Amino acid sequence: MTISYFRTAQTLITGRDSISKIGEEAKKLGSKKAIIITDKVIRQTGLLSKVIFSLEEINLAVDIMDEVMPEPPFENLEQMMIQLEGKEYDLLIGVGGGSVLDATKVLSIMLTNQENVRDLVGIEKVQNAGISTILVPTTSGTGSEVTYNAIFTDVRDKVKKGIVSPYLLPKVAIVDPALTLTVPPSVTAATGMDALVHAVESYTAIRAGELTDGIALQAIKLISRSLRKAVYNGKDVKAREDMAMGSLLAGISLGNAGVGAVHALAYPLGGKFKVPHGVANSLLLPFVMKYNVVADLEKFAEVAKALGENIEGLSLREAANCTVYALTQLAQDIGIPSSLKDVGVTAEDIPNLAEEASKIDRLLNNNPRWLTVKEIEKIYEEAYKVDTK
Repeated sequence: MTISYFRTAQTLITGRDSISKIGEEAKKLGSKKAIIITDKVIRQTGLLSKVIFSLEEINLAVDIMDEVMPEPPFENLEQMMIQLEGKEYDLLIGVGGGSVLDATKVLSIMLTNQENVRDLVGIEKVQNAGISTILVPTTSGTGSEVTYNAIFTDVRDKVKKGIVSPYLLPKVAIVDPALTLTVPPSVTAATGMDALVHAVESYTAIRAGELTDGIALQAIKLISRSLRKAVYNGKDVKAREDMAMGSLLAGISLGNAGVGAVHALAYPLGGKFKVPHGVANSLLLPFVMKYNVVADLEKFAEVAKALGENIEGLSLREAANCTVYALTQLAQDIGIPSSLKDVGVTAEDIPNLAEEASKIDRLLNNNPRWLTVKEIEKIYEEAYKVDTK
């Protein structure tokens, strides 16, 4: 057994209507002046009223900033930072999807570190802890509330880049499935597949271990049995609860075992073609898994079983290959694009995409099978040639 670390949020609160506990948690942190970080869509939904009500019960002064952009560029962070400086906030409360939560985490460290945000890109380059954060996801997908990663768009280089530091972990994460009941089908599908990618990749990752394996498998089971229901009947409370817990568990597994080539190949799609992160991951998942299967037949057979496939009587190789079929079918059932053509990629784009993906060593080094630039190109080509008619 190799040495490993296990990190997650300091306090995890889950369950329907758990958002009512946010005031109590803010009081425990001794907060005197807080700000809610969110986006305009979340503010318009009225979800913040539950947050504000709980905070008002403890007489906490709270402001709201709703300027987080989807797949936020670094410039978005810098613009919000100008508004935060000098205000003496002692608590940032992120309420929203992955973009909002990632922005909240990084704004907290920007307030206590002098470096430009671009200088923090990479692994453990943050010198000082940030101010306290409470993170509240409103989608079931990214798991950002329990990871020490934050991903942003570098408009200049046209690629996604990550900041990785334990200082990004929040003091409190509150996962309330009731906040996801109004998420539209397309967002439910994309974020749900994103969570499934986290679980599958972290279960089969090189850094996977005993602690993360059980967590990842349970996430796969919860998501695979409930994602279709959540997409097509958003008011199905049990399905939403399963998805919220599945996303949380996948985030915990991701945060400790890491992910691999699916994410590495997805980042250039997001940066160059503005493909939403969950869609890019989901589109590439079956093609990367088809390549990875032979590297660990036993684990991929377990993934197939967790996905609900009947593998009784099959050879190990046949059982492992069921994973690819199941993931492809699930994505098709919920309307995720199945070809790179569907998101605007041309055949001429593929060599450049492969070159960019090949540079993301942090993720490729954790993939169960080694990938060269040529092999990355081949995976993109397979994802491009799919007949979507």
